[in-house]
Amino acid sequence: MKRDAPVPTPLDRPAFLRALAAIGAGAVVGSGPLTRADARGVTLTGGDRAILRAAVLAEALAVTTYTHIIATAPFYGRLFPQDQAYLQAARQQEMAHYRLVRDLAGADAPSTRFFYPKGMFASARTTLDTMVTLEEAFIAAYLVGVRDFSIPELRVAAARIMGVESDHRTMARVMAPGIDPQDGGPLRTVAGAAGVAEAVDPASDNGYERTLGWTRVDQAITALRPFADQKAAATAGFDTARPYRFQPFTPTLPTSLGAF
Repeated sequence: MKRDAPVPTPLDRPAFLRALAAIGAGAVVGSGPLTRADARGVTLTGGDRAILRAAVLAEALAVTTYTHIIATAPFYGRLFPQDQAYLQAARQQEMAHYRLVRDLAGADAPSTRFFYPKGMFASARTTLDTMVTLEEAFIAAYLVGVRDFSIPELRVAAARIMGVESDHRTMARVMAPGIDPQDGGPLRTVAGAAGVAEAVDPASDNGYERTLGWTRVDQAITALRPFADQKAAATAGFDTARPYRFQPFTPTLPTSLGAF
């Protein structure tokens, strides 16, 4: 990816470094949100901004997905309590990610309504397959950032977020065998971004995270477009009758564990 602006010098970075250090603590109760002022003096390239804009879209989609699983999916109430807690925590984490990348990008999500495959939220199978698909897409997109961000601190931030998205992918696979028979469970396979049914046992079976072959951020945007654009959603066979709205909130993480 072409880098069209100089990398900032160390003298430009102190406030920016403090902002990124708050990636884990910034959403803890009592601490304020990260703001664009924290990045004052840091020069972002056009490529940096493109990756951050894609991340803003991805995180808004993630928040919306977990919000509506919790609020509307019938199978949610029949999940094991620890699986419900996993989903609640994922929603908080994705919102914390959204606030960080939004403030660094300097712009809100380009779309505030999202579309999903038919049966999403009603079908546990569709929900889990879509969750794994999205998390694999988020992982691959952040790996583009790890490769192409012009500033080392942004590359580290992308890697830190990517690690949590990997946790979420595993979470979906852990959940699958616990799906109630009333909801079509237990599920022994899920189909992620590759579209191939894969066994969920072991739940974390990656030697290396998949890149999906992506080397440019526009590939991530293309993959997410059916979720954010009604025409693309219709072409993909998604349900376009009901858009799901992104509803931002102030996240609360239980500890500042991610701050170091």
